[in-house]
Amino acid sequence: AAPTRRLSSGGDDARRLLAFKAAVSNPRSLVHWLPNADPCSFPGVTCAADTRRVSSLDLSGGQLDVDLRHVAALLMGMSALERLRLGYANVTGNLSAFVGLACGKSLVELDLSGNFIDGELPSLSGLGSCYSLARLNFSANKLSYSAAAAGSGGSLPPALAMLDLSSNGISGDGALEWIVSSGGCKTLQVLSLHGNSVSGLIPVAGCTNLQVLDLSVNNFSGGMPDLGACASLQHLDLSANKLSGDIGDGLIGCRRLTYLNLSGNAFSGVIPAAGFGVNLQSLSLSGNRLQGELPSSLFSSCSSLRNLDLSMNKFSGEVPPSLAHCSALEILNLTGNSFSGNLPVESLSLLSNLRNILFGYNNFTGELAADLIANMSALEILDLSSNNISGPIPEGICRNSGNSLRELYLQDNQFHGSIPATLGNCSGLVSLDLSFNYLKGTIPPSLGELRRLRDLVMWLNMLQGTIPEELSKISTLENLVLDNNWLTGSIPAGLVNCTNLNWISLSSNQLSGGIPPWIGRMSKLAILQLKNNSFSGMIPPELGDCKSLIWLDLNSNNLTGPIPGALAKQSGSIAAGLISDKRYVYLKNDGSPTCRGAGSLLEFSGIRQENLQRVPTRHACNFTRTYMGDFHYTFSNNGSMIFLDLSYNSLSGPIPPEFGNMFYILVLNLGHNSLTGKIPDELGKLTFIAELFLSHNQLEGPIPPTFSHLGLLSSLDVSNNNLSGPIPNGGQLFSFPASVFENNSGLCGLPLPPCGGDDSASSDSRGRG
Repeated sequence: AAPTRRLSSGGDDARRLLAFKAAVSNPRSLVHWLPNADPCSFPGVTCAADTRRVSSLDLSGGQLDVDLRHVAALLMGMSALERLRLGYANVTGNLSAFVGLACGKSLVELDLSGNFIDGELPSLSGLGSCYSLARLNFSANKLSYSAAAAGSGGSLPPALAMLDLSSNGISGDGALEWIVSSGGCKTLQVLSLHGNSVSGLIPVAGCTNLQVLDLSVNNFSGGMPDLGACASLQHLDLSANKLSGDIGDGLIGCRRLTYLNLSGNAFSGVIPAAGFGVNLQSLSLSGNRLQGELPSSLFSSCSSLRNLDLSMNKFSGEVPPSLAHCSALEILNLTGNSFSGNLPVESLSLLSNLRNILFGYNNFTGELAADLIANMSALEILDLSSNNISGPIPEGICRNSGNSLRELYLQDNQFHGSIPATLGNCSGLVSLDLSFNYLKGTIPPSLGELRRLRDLVMWLNMLQGTIPEELSKISTLENLVLDNNWLTGSIPAGLVNCTNLNWISLSSNQLSGGIPPWIGRMSKLAILQLKNNSFSGMIPPELGDCKSLIWLDLNSNNLTGPIPGALAKQSGSIAAGLISDKRYVYLKNDGSPTCRGAGSLLEFSGIRQENLQRVPTRHACNFTRTYMGDFHYTFSNNGSMIFLDLSYNSLSGPIPPEFGNMFYILVLNLGHNSLTGKIPDELGKLTFIAELFLSHNQLEGPIPPTFSHLGLLSSLDVSNNNLSGPIPNGGQLFSFPASVFENNSGLCGLPLPPCGGDDSASSDSRGRG
């Protein structure tokens, strides 16, 4: 009976499938392919109901560990097979496996994406015998192209309609020309070369059947390609290439175009007055050099447009009122241009489907109308950061409790008045940034009702009063940034419940009281900045239990007592992604006597760099060095702290030798305290340290000889102590001026006067040290 079942399903199919199983190095996913079983019951196999022949084989993700030769010889020759899907199945080998291929007459789809197949692109002509093959997916493999291989002739399958070669290693000039000249231009409807390094021009003028063309993330150059008769084209993505010149009117004949992405090129000039067709649903021109005012005609026939991204160009002028015609618009991104005039409130209020309004980094003026948000129930993100918008934040901004607002960015504007308590009605709010404005009054306790809030950023305003205890009800809170205000009182005890906090920054306020020991229980806390306040008492050793802490700045307070060695006991087991990719600016102090601390780490999303001059400091600083970027850090060793500043306090006792275990420390500032004892030799193990400040203490003894091993040290100050002995020879120490060693009566050797009046004696004594 069993042989009868096999033959009824196609004896040749069963033989080929079992032979393929025998060729697979890892047949675990084929364990139920048994010799006496009906192959139509094999996992991954589908048979035609009438003929009981194998019509589809899908082993995607099966980790087969099989060579492409076995796929070609055993599977692709199955005469009734229509679909063969082996995506991400660990298929290896070379395209030469297709040479002499006897392809099944029914094969319509071949998916070998996400494998480890290499070979020259022209070797795909080995599939020329697959006369019915319409869909071919070789994305995410290791294919390449060379002109020499192209000279061997051959052509693509004659019925090929879809070809996906994205995310391979294809580079150089000519790959697209080969596809076009090898028959692909006649039949292809979908072509993707996304994510390669193909260069040269884009010769697709004669490809009249193309519906989808994705050449994004390559090195194509030249002007806007001639798309010829593009009447069928619906999706065109040329983003992230090196195209330049005017966009021109070359797309005017593409009447079916629904998706157009030209972002990340070097297109210049103005937007074509003719627009891009009435069917367009998504238009992205971001990251080019386009300029001028937006033509009203761009919005004259935009009823289908859902996504409009014009960000990071040089557009200017006012937004045309005709924007109101884009009734389906969901995402509007004008970030990073020079648009001016009042916010186009009237037009925006008519676009009831808008989910994202992204207007940051422009020159918009005027006031924010309450109705703009209150009447837009679908609005999720409103970004007006870095403009010149003034007036109060409207009381009615969240009067509709059914609003969808998740992110509100109003930073770096001219807002004044108080923070409206009605913001507490924005129950879905995840991020709120009101920093760099002129807001007064208190922080509304109603913000504690924002139970989904992750980011509360309101630094550099004129806020007064205490930090509301109600904020402790926000268990989701991750970033609390309130620097540079006039806040008073102590750190609310209830914040111990906010266990997801990873950035607490309360610097430059008028806060007082002790630093709470319970902060040590915050396992995700990565940044703690409390500088320039009036905190008193001892530094709690429990801070050393913050296993994720990388940045601790307590400078310029009234702290007393010893420095706890426990600060150095972080595990280095950093919770992934706590602050990675967060935008920041680090202002490095210039070292002048009036400037306190090593520097300032500021949350700087949506703020123009030129506005740094608005950052006040209690003690005058000239921020001569500014570092901007995103956080990326990986630790593989113990001691994860990278920045520790305890300067300008009244700390006493010795420097803990445990600090030598802070393997990744970059900045250590213990200056301007009352520390005593010797500088621990262990500090010489701080391989990555760049800035070390120990000045204005009562330290004694020698500078450890191990300091000569600190090869990355760029800033050092041990002045105004009681140090003695020769300055160690070697390393970076010779590069520092005498001022960083001065007012230590017993120090000698370069750059100070020689020890004992003799250079050689100084050198000898250093050698013995």
